[in-house]
Amino acid sequence: MFASPSILTGSVVNFTLLTPGIPTVCIEHPSKVVVTSTDNNGCKTSAEFSMDKDTLLKVAREGGYFSYVAGVAYKILEDHVVGGVQIDNYMTTLPLKKGLSSSAAICVLTTRAFNKLYDLRLTTRGEMEYAYQGELITPSQCGRLDQACAFGSTPVLMTYDGEFTGVQKITVGLELHFVIVDLCAAKSTVAILDGLRSAYPKAVTEEHQKLQDFLGPQNKAIVHEALDLMSADPESHGGPSAVVEKLGALLKRAQAGFDAHGAPLCPSELTAPVLHRCLEHPSLAPYITGGKWVGAGGDGTAQLLCRSAVAQREVARIVKDELHMDPMLLTVSPGSRIQTAVIPAGGFAGSLFPASQACKAELFPIYDARDGMCKPLILGTVEQLLDAGLERVVLVVQADDLRQFQRLFQDPITPSNATRLPDRDEGRLASYARRLIDMGRHVDFVVQEQQQGFGHAVHCAREHVGQAPFLLVLGHHVYLTAHEGGLGRSSVEQMLDAHKMLGTNVVGLKRSAIEEVPQFGTVTGSFRQEVDHVPNRVLTVTSVVEKPSESYARENLHVPGMPPDDFLTMFGMYAIEPAIFDILDDFIRHDLRSEKGDIAFTPALDQLRQASGLAGIVMEAERLPINSPEAFIETNQRLLKIAQDARASSLSQEQA
Repeated sequence: MFASPSILTGSVVNFTLLTPGIPTVCIEHPSKVVVTSTDNNGCKTSAEFSMDKDTLLKVAREGGYFSYVAGVAYKILEDHVVGGVQIDNYMTTLPLKKGLSSSAAICVLTTRAFNKLYDLRLTTRGEMEYAYQGELITPSQCGRLDQACAFGSTPVLMTYDGEFTGVQKITVGLELHFVIVDLCAAKSTVAILDGLRSAYPKAVTEEHQKLQDFLGPQNKAIVHEALDLMSADPESHGGPSAVVEKLGALLKRAQAGFDAHGAPLCPSELTAPVLHRCLEHPSLAPYITGGKWVGAGGDGTAQLLCRSAVAQREVARIVKDELHMDPMLLTVSPGSRIQTAVIPAGGFAGSLFPASQACKAELFPIYDARDGMCKPLILGTVEQLLDAGLERVVLVVQADDLRQFQRLFQDPITPSNATRLPDRDEGRLASYARRLIDMGRHVDFVVQEQQQGFGHAVHCAREHVGQAPFLLVLGHHVYLTAHEGGLGRSSVEQMLDAHKMLGTNVVGLKRSAIEEVPQFGTVTGSFRQEVDHVPNRVLTVTSVVEKPSESYARENLHVPGMPPDDFLTMFGMYAIEPAIFDILDDFIRHDLRSEKGDIAFTPALDQLRQASGLAGIVMEAERLPINSPEAFIETNQRLLKIAQDARASSLSQEQA
């Protein structure tokens, strides 16, 4: 019912492939697979074999720990031109042969190593498939759902109907404290699966039918009740303590059902006396709300849901000291909500010179179609960010420009100027002047001492962002909102929703004609139809390129399913995990610059994609860049027309 703690993340060459559970360093090898692995007891073993199909297939079929590495390498070599890998799995906290998907974990780890080292551009789902196919070559009894470890510590709902494997990330609404217990006993997964499979595909006895009912509709109902409890606001279910009690009851219900309907088909394994001794141990009762088996069942591993973090530590002590079993602590935390936005505003708009010499482009006056005011460009963006619920906006500016921005957000209007506000607006402008100062309390300034590019500007905000995801927004665009263009939710709200739904780095995208591509960063990938109800809206990004030529875009960046002259360019908003700062650190430390001599952002974003994934969301909004005199005038004209059309429509409705 809950994901096992087989956790993986990926990286390339000069990175560390950190795997909570199996931390690993990987580098390329010209011709061999070289593996060193340290198990959970500290014992180190090594193996090496040639990176050729015959050798890999032989090692895979022999069985054993290293057969999983060989099986995956064989499947990768069938489809891709790659060299070898050198894998140093220098620590493991995940016990082997305990029903915690340790075989799937090493298979996913190997797939991810090849994917990152050789930039195979596999999605997480693609990695899962190669891991599964690689393990099938070995004597192991593996299941598709084991590959959930590819998503690391992110809770996921996996469904399998015999053909399609569905994967959906889950946003947890509260912190859940588990103790995973190595029962220090023995079980036979092969025997368990043989017993359970006897009920499929057709039930020939009443016992078979009861098992099918339990593992089918009853199990589905339990899982979805758990999902509702885990993902909702805890207060809607009586508070966090009440949610933990209800989840514990579901764990008990699942265990009781499996005892009643699974055990009769394999009593030698599923009677599981050691498992039940743990679940029913009286000393644990005050500290846990429920528990159940993990994996195929039997005396392999148990999971206990604790009432609190303090209770979790006491449960671990009881398991170790009284039951003489091995506890592992697992805490599932709510996904980090984006609370901070970063707007780089330190560049120089040469295309708007000489006006940009006197006034920053981000401060150019823009007509606001919502309220008819004339506002500095960046003010409309800050307003949209705060209206969407963000708590902090960080503006990265040049030292010489700082005073201009401070005057906008921090200086109240002078009394003499306040008297010059027009009377006809019935105090609306005076009220907005007070609101402007209130907005300024949510704005921080970071000075970029030297203009070293977009990536450097983002890096300057590191201390203000901390270790949380953030929204990165370009300051020289107008983003049309629902009220301005009748286009649904604001662009900021769409980005926040996409990050919450997808649980990964997200880039906003805009459908653009081929002629526009050289002006913007452009991506390619494949649409994920199962994620959103709107087709061709959510993209798994496989490549990010900064302002490509038309010919390069046609050859390399077209997205399957789109018209031949349509491409996906960057909208100007990104929901980014803080790992981007480590990548930018490397760029700055090694002086990795673009042809223009800047610390660029797009290559760092593409490296982040390779390391931890990147999704794209096709925005139901509009981006109007202020990148030329004509664009500045056309944008204001368009906004004015939107307001005029809205007034005309309102007047027509009143007359009707």
